[in-house]
Amino acid sequence: MTAQLPGLTPEQIETLFTRQDGSYACARWGRPVAPIVFGVEDGTLKTVKGALEAVMTLAGHQMAETDPELGSNLMFFFFLDWDELLEVPDLDRLIPGLAPLVTRLKAAGASQYRAFRFDDQGGIKAAFVFLRMQGAMAEMPAETLALTQAVQVALMWGDRAFAETSPLAVLPETGATILRPEIAGIIAAAYDRMMPVAADDKSHALRLFARLQAPAAEQTQS
Repeated sequence: MTAQLPGLTPEQIETLFTRQDGSYACARWGRPVAPIVFGVEDGTLKTVKGALEAVMTLAGHQMAETDPELGSNLMFFFFLDWDELLEVPDLDRLIPGLAPLVTRLKAAGASQYRAFRFDDQGGIKAAFVFLRMQGAMAEMPAETLALTQAVQVALMWGDRAFAETSPLAVLPETGATILRPEIAGIIAAAYDRMMPVAADDKSHALRLFARLQAPAAEQTQS
């Protein structure tokens, strides 16, 4: 990544972590991430885990084979129809209200859904990612899908953070898909050890903004 990041204003950063009700909320993982993936072949499994490793390395956060409390604390479910979730043993214990949730997601024509669980400090301690592989979702290259999902589960973003603009970009020179530098910068800044593991005050966006400026300032001074 280059030191000079594309300009994001504090207001734009704030929008990335704003909920539908107007509240601000950002949280990062408070423990090593131990993922497991259901419903894919081995090749896709490696792609998903590789994308997670890339994003967590960027964040300076650890991954693990198992979580001592939960076994796996990040679960990906790939499927063709929402009703398939109702047949997964004990999933209703992990996701309370699963049946009415499935009904709502079907009615909305949703292609994805994420649920988070938090520790006593407000950090992420578990996440569940549900992906219905139909339509545009099914046509997306595995690497693009995996990296997009890794980004969206690295932090708790706002409801509409990437609804209109993807966190990824395509390099015109090579056609390679990369994480947008400004989004990479935000993830790295959110995992800064001086930043809180969770925040619900909009001043947090100003602190992220300040950290995005630091690399550019250091480059100018040098």
